[in-house]
Amino acid sequence: METSVLEQKEKQFVGKSDELLQLVSFKIGSEEFGVDILKVQEINRMVEITKVPQAPHYVEGVINLRGKVIPIVDLRKRFNLELKEYDKNTRIVVVDIGGNIMGLVVDSVSEVLRLPSSTIEPAPEIVTGINSEYIKGVAKLEDRLLIFLDLSKVIDMNEMAGKAS
Repeated sequence: METSVLEQKEKQFVGKSDELLQLVSFKIGSEEFGVDILKVQEINRMVEITKVPQAPHYVEGVINLRGKVIPIVDLRKRFNLELKEYDKNTRIVVVDIGGNIMGLVVDSVSEVLRLPSSTIEPAPEIVTGINSEYIKGVAKLEDRLLIFLDLSKVIDMNEMAGKAS
């Protein structure tokens, strides 16, 4: 018997109602997103990015971060959102995705949130704006909703490696 994506996501949250999640929240346009703080290494101001030929469209290029070259992914491009000039609020969120270090370009970083996992619900199967496969869930905060991203799905290492070779 096949289970739907929604049922699979619901199973991820069952029995975790008292677990406290820590998320780094950031904005892309008017939407607020969050990622698990354990995946975030640091948050940096925007720096010059060196372009890389034949990279996927959403890879801006690479930067030198204290002697280590890391790829930079523009989440606006990844989510097929309207492009925007980088400004004084633009940040690079450096994350570790399965041992791969990379930077994510976001419009601004908001805060670190501590949420009981019971406030996060599975994402509806039909989500406007970005592909629902990237979403772990939606957190219900007092005055807003926060989209909890699954970084391993947002950044497909096989896709990046395949295009770069």
